Amino acid sequence: MGAAGSKLEKALGDQFPEGERYFGLENFGNTCYCNSVLQALYFCVPFREQLLEYYANNKNTGDAEENLLTCLADLFTQISSQKKKTGVIAPKRFVQRLKKQNELFRSYMHQDAHEFLNFLLNELVDILEKEAQAVKSDPETSSPPEKTANGPKNAQANGVSKEPLVTWVHKNFQGILTNETRCLQCETVTARDEIFFDLSLDIEQNSSITSCLKNFSSTETLNAEDKFFCDKCCSLQEAQKRMKIKKPPHILVIHLKRFKYIEQLGRYKKLSYRVVFPLELKLSNTMEDADIEYSLFAVVVHVGSGPNHGHYVSLVKSHNHWLFFDDENVEIIDESVVQTFFGSAQEYSSNTDHGYILFYESLGASSKS
Repeated sequence: MGAAGSKLEKALGDQFPEGERYFGLENFGNTCYCNSVLQALYFCVPFREQLLEYYANNKNTGDAEENLLTCLADLFTQISSQKKKTGVIAPKRFVQRLKKQNELFRSYMHQDAHEFLNFLLNELVDILEKEAQAVKSDPETSSPPEKTANGPKNAQANGVSKEPLVTWVHKNFQGILTNETRCLQCETVTARDEIFFDLSLDIEQNSSITSCLKNFSSTETLNAEDKFFCDKCCSLQEAQKRMKIKKPPHILVIHLKRFKYIEQLGRYKKLSYRVVFPLELKLSNTMEDADIEYSLFAVVVHVGSGPNHGHYVSLVKSHNHWLFFDDENVEIIDESVVQTFFGSAQEYSSNTDHGYILFYESLGASSKS
């Protein structure tokens, strides 16, 4: 890797970004699903900066119990403070902690990168919320944990009325969806808010992210056995239902549903469909009907023809350069290479490298990449 590292430094030359580090991650048997997501998160600059700040503020609490958050903060700090600009790091503690925490990731079977990302973000939120609760109940600490006014009020459907804590993970990844149902008898609209950290989109052959998002927000009619119970009519009625994005997240994570259960086969099949994902994405199906612009900064790619085997790699944009991360290996790539991961226009193709999770950052904020 020494040679590959110096090759990367040579390729970037004096364009190597000041203070940036490009490190491959060692694979422990089957941990490419983890490595590819960690690279995408590392190059999610606002998330990285807040995690490093968290580490700096909490490293002196010696009695603090090790958890996934401390292991991740430790790993990111280790990468960012390397003397060398390139190289390889073994995320051993993080992977050990992950396997200890969740038996799903213990086996040597092929794991799903999206399941891992979901588990990780929710776990980080749980840890931060518990820490905030502990601070709250400790009379020694004076300042209350930060809450934001634009956090979702009562977004939980279980009737918990207290305003949820908004952590820095929420501030980066959380958006709010509104599920609107209009009774066709009395025209009453029932709206229910749901929070999300990512959007899982159904895909079609030769489509685009924009068309997948349109389908996600399209109106569906509830009739026959799917009728909706209208509280105003006090009976089952035909209704129209649709999802809208009420509050778009700062970091928009899109998961393409490439693994589909096929009844006739009795198993999951990978859909290699060509789905175009643009470098700049306009989100127009939001509640405000205002176009929000996003810029693509990372793609987790699934390599392989089926759901139960294969490999994960990631493409990352850092300081206007695109990089390819494949476990220990890091290479600089041309921006045009990104489109080779859209998928295959034909059912059977030798190309099995397909974009699976897309990370977009809102251009409304300070863009550091």
